Amino acid sequence: MAAGPDRSLRSVGVTTAGHLLRDWRRTRRMSQLDLSIEAGISTRHLSFVETGRSRPSPEMILRLAERLDIPLAERNTILLAGGHAPAFPGHDVDDPALAQVRAAARQILDGHSPNPAALIDRHWHLVEANAAIALFTAGAAPELLAPPVNVLRLSLHPDGMAPRIGNLPEWRAHLLDRLRRQAAATNDSTLYDLHAELSGYPGGGAEVVTGPSVVVPLRYRELSFLSTTTLFGTPLDVTVAGLAVESFFPADAATARALA
Repeated sequence: MAAGPDRSLRSVGVTTAGHLLRDWRRTRRMSQLDLSIEAGISTRHLSFVETGRSRPSPEMILRLAERLDIPLAERNTILLAGGHAPAFPGHDVDDPALAQVRAAARQILDGHSPNPAALIDRHWHLVEANAAIALFTAGAAPELLAPPVNVLRLSLHPDGMAPRIGNLPEWRAHLLDRLRRQAAATNDSTLYDLHAELSGYPGGGAEVVTGPSVVVPLRYRELSFLSTTTLFGTPLDVTVAGLAVESFFPADAATARALA
């Protein structure tokens, strides 16, 4: 996953569309020549856009943003900086416009039983889950289960799942690395802050997976899980772009028997 713009950009007052595009290009480690070829424009035109000598049209901003794989929310920010209207809506997760999306997610969650699965938003807040997720929430402090529930905080907090995770150093390292990469890719201050918070929780560190596992397992109580992440394809809504279904599967025969 490519890194996103340095977090310091949030505080230096970068406001022009050209400057924002330039900073995303640099952090994607693309030269002006590379991007101009990808976007089908001249290097001279791209240079004029980045320096502010040329005001990019909405179509130009979206073309460059697509090649730079900029998150939808940030594409809206660049459009606004260029004096244009946002291109992507951001409905509330309970908005009727997202009813079919919620229905599809619900079908996945229900179909995954008796294995745990949860729908989360881009900041790792729990949107909904199937009944099996109670396996993970049982025993957690009530304040960690008060909405909005942050599933990463619930996982690593000493009053959450952490005391019952048998390979906590390994699982913690996996989650923190994933969160770090997500924050860098999106330049999202909320994710940076969450990473800083979770990094301060106890649990030790681990750089490599121990044992014969082919993926990082979650060893919870006497059970063992592997996990997958499902995203919605071709999202055109900021909220939908951030939704993901986190599904847990038995990592061994004993866990499969226990869940069945």
